[in-house]
Amino acid sequence: MPPRLFVDGPLPSAGASFALPPTAARHVQVLRLQPGDALVLFDGSGPEWSATVTAMGRQSVEVEMGLPSPAQRELTQTVRLAVVMPANDRMDGVIEKATELGAVAIQPLMSERSVLRLSGERADKKRQHWRGVAIAAAEQCGRSRVPEIAPVLSLAQWLGALPPLAAGEARAVLSPTATPGLAALARAELVTTLSGPEGGLSDAEIAQACAAGFAPLQLGPRILRADTAPLAVLGWLALQGLHG
Repeated sequence: MPPRLFVDGPLPSAGASFALPPTAARHVQVLRLQPGDALVLFDGSGPEWSATVTAMGRQSVEVEMGLPSPAQRELTQTVRLAVVMPANDRMDGVIEKATELGAVAIQPLMSERSVLRLSGERADKKRQHWRGVAIAAAEQCGRSRVPEIAPVLSLAQWLGALPPLAAGEARAVLSPTATPGLAALARAELVTTLSGPEGGLSDAEIAQACAAGFAPLQLGPRILRADTAPLAVLGWLALQGLHG
């Protein structure tokens, strides 16, 4: 299978000669591709394009664009994850696996019991890093859309800015003291899940989420880690779409 590379910007039409941007060109150099070798390029707009390497320089790579083709690898539902960031770089794993499983957007949050707290330049750098993680995961798994990584917000800020619950939308806040109810999520067109940090969301935060249209949801008798719980829901939804 030809290597898949993300290009940040609109790709030209079939037959055009195109100089790959620096990041994609470095990947081609690392892979030791040669003129005549095939690539697959995508820019996040939906399709993917075949391409052929035509020239290699020390730091530049020229390709000839082929025809675009639809990439039917997205979930049948639109699923967004709002995740109170786990500590110790575990958010990297959440971003990577959520991309593989089909999330369209990931909202990093801070709550009362957050261990990881980010603001200012540090938050901006982390967001750019997570976007890179998402791009790499999309290249690997075959997706032609890269999930949106939203700016870091406090839970209160995010909840306060949410619009009213829309028709066909389901919102769930994960709580070990709630009752199971995954089946209701499978019937929604748009699903937004909210999951807490290592110490969980406080009762007051769960109440705030419920006031914003979230229904408490339990995932079973075991307590899942902060980086496992949102992925468990997403994986279940992905499988329901595959078999439903």
